[in-house]
Amino acid sequence: MEVTVRDNNVDQALRVLKKKLQREGIYREMKMRRHNEKPSIKRAREKAEAVRRFRKLMRKRLEREGY
Repeated sequence: MEVTVRDNNVDQALRVLKKKLQREGIYREMKMRRHNEKPSIKRAREKAEAVRRFRKLMRKRLEREGY
């Protein structure tokens, strides 16, 4: 990942970098890798995340299409 510093404005470049890292999910992955996760717990978590995503999609579709 690369961010250019313009006009010696390091603070703005740091903000842009943090936003890019957040968008890519790097912070979340770092948090998950701090501790080992058992495969069964990982499967359950991923399945719950998929269910959440699907429900959110259905909620938005219902709101948009009305049925």
